[in-house]
Amino acid sequence: MPRLILIRHGQSQWNLENRFTGWWDVDVTEKGAAEAFAAGQLLKDKGVLPTVAFTSLQTRAIKTLHLALEAAGRLWIPETKDWRFNERHYGGLTGLDKAETAAKHGDEQVKVWRRSFDIPPPPLDAGSEFDLASDPRYAGIPVPATESLKDTIARALPAYEELIVPALKAGETVIVSAHGNSLRALVKHISGIADDEITGLEIPTGQPIVYELDDNLAEIERYYLSER
Repeated sequence: MPRLILIRHGQSQWNLENRFTGWWDVDVTEKGAAEAFAAGQLLKDKGVLPTVAFTSLQTRAIKTLHLALEAAGRLWIPETKDWRFNERHYGGLTGLDKAETAAKHGDEQVKVWRRSFDIPPPPLDAGSEFDLASDPRYAGIPVPATESLKDTIARALPAYEELIVPALKAGETVIVSAHGNSLRALVKHISGIADDEITGLEIPTGQPIVYELDDNLAEIERYYLSER
């Protein structure tokens, strides 16, 4: 029976500082690293052992994956990194304190930017402090200036179909270490969640979500491993 494990990266430094992060590369905190290692120990304890791994090009997701795999005794499994599993790009909000942004633009406007399905934040200015045009990891990649959740889904789902679906159909136990919004994209697709409902789905850091799937990769059951 195909099995998919989703894990959102452990707490990052900008999670801690309540800043919009998006594509900017920040590390996990000490707490985030502990969350990731605990997730891997849980995988080992429950006997839910991944055989192939996927992650984004962002340090916090990569490190979470490696710490979890280390704890589970699975650092040796094949691993694929793909930019399409990156977090949603927060455009001109990148780096801003969320509370200060709400005070400046109003709670309702920030709520629209954060939680609407298809309205992106203002675009990031070219050449700004957080412009990734010169980052070598994104050479040849169409780095967006901003993204809505709908935009994030539009890039994450082709990656799911191209990379993850064949692995699941081959009988692998797949782990994906990624981000709140790229994981929302996968959950929305697999669980058939409506556009107006998916934005309210909270995915906690460092908590493995397990999908038991049928041979057609339809959901049989979805659960947090910590609750089993």
